[in-house]
Amino acid sequence: MSIEYSTVTEDQLVLRQRVLLILFKNFGEGKYSNQSIYECADDWCSKQVTTSGLVNYYKAYYTGEKYK
Repeated sequence: MSIEYSTVTEDQLVLRQRVLLILFKNFGEGKYSNQSIYECADDWCSKQVTTSGLVNYYKAYYTGEKYK
């Protein structure tokens, strides 16, 4: 059994916080699940360093809606 440790930087924590704030502000009113918001945040933060395009990304990949 091995334990993997990952180092999370301050910038990554700040980005995740901003991503979650944006997603909950736009999609957290009960219409979409909190689980999908957290999954999107994890996915986004593993690939991006900005929040630009986040709302459209969530719409396209986590709600099935296209750019409205």
